[in-house]
Amino acid sequence: MKDLKLKFKSEPIKLGEKKVAPVLKTSSPADAMVAACVTELMNAATSFHKLHLKVTGQGSYAAHKALNSLYDDLPGHADDLAEGYQGAAEVLLKYQEPSARILETVEDAIWYLKDLKDMITNLQKFLPYSEIVNELDNVKSTLNSAKYKLKFLA
Repeated sequence: MKDLKLKFKSEPIKLGEKKVAPVLKTSSPADAMVAACVTELMNAATSFHKLHLKVTGQGSYAAHKALNSLYDDLPGHADDLAEGYQGAAEVLLKYQEPSARILETVEDAIWYLKDLKDMITNLQKFLPYSEIVNELDNVKSTLNSAKYKLKFLA
């Protein structure tokens, strides 16, 4: 990774009577990208949940169930990504607060799933932690399964 800034506090931190080793702080473009991905996954759960509540017509039951799985699974994936990355990189991520995407149709959801997968694939190229890349593969698997259900079963 380029331009990785490492900073150490000069003195050990005192917690009560215990001394703790200096804390490693990192700031990298990957940190911001992971934070943006976590936020997008959380927002996506909200977007899919809202669409789940308003989908009607032929195939709506299958769409309803597929969207239900998405909004159930995505917050857990977001949490696993955030906690895993923060542990691996030894940083606390800083999150922005963009609005959730508005989805009106199942077709909108399918396009959003493609966008999410592309975002994750691009993020994986920047990550030095194989376990986090693996976690992102799990997210892509969830997205692919939902896309299949929405495209062919709904």
